[in-house]
Amino acid sequence: MSRPPEGVGGRAGLIAPNSHEAAGSITSSRDLRQIVAMAIVAIYSICMEPTLGYLVWRLSMKWRSSVDRALAPLGLTHAQYAVLASLSGLSARGPEPSQRQLADHAGLEPIYVSKLARALENARLIERPVHPDDPRAVRLVLTDRGRKTVAEAIAIVRSLMTEQTAAIGGPNGKQAKEFRENLLALLGENPSP
Repeated sequence: MSRPPEGVGGRAGLIAPNSHEAAGSITSSRDLRQIVAMAIVAIYSICMEPTLGYLVWRLSMKWRSSVDRALAPLGLTHAQYAVLASLSGLSARGPEPSQRQLADHAGLEPIYVSKLARALENARLIERPVHPDDPRAVRLVLTDRGRKTVAEAIAIVRSLMTEQTAAIGGPNGKQAKEFRENLLALLGENPSP
């Protein structure tokens, strides 16, 4: 039987190991929703075998926190990396995307991409000029500093991926390829050849 995430269930309480610490760390309704969701997941994981959804959620949280730690020296979070790496990939294949196009590609909400883009612009990693086809939209363009940073970040994340997937033969192993295909099927996306 799987344990609930630390501080979510059990004797430590439903919200956090130290409730006075948790109360000070809840800064938004989004934080509260995440805590409630974690508590619900913990209840289900205590009562039965872990579900596929629970395991995917745990893997996602583990990956996100690993990327956050690995990219901290570059001053990036996992979410900022997702925007920069997506922007780098899209820009290499064609014209710089609009914020909306990048949000669609990355699977993030447009308002969240806008917030991340503002932070990346303040860090001088991207620029947001007006889109030539739509004066209401902005394009996202990597700066020289942004290109250097994202190249370093991609190398770090690739190394982390190799480490994290070692148990299934590494990122190019048979099990990893099957896992990728299964994830794409669950997402309703066609695997690329």
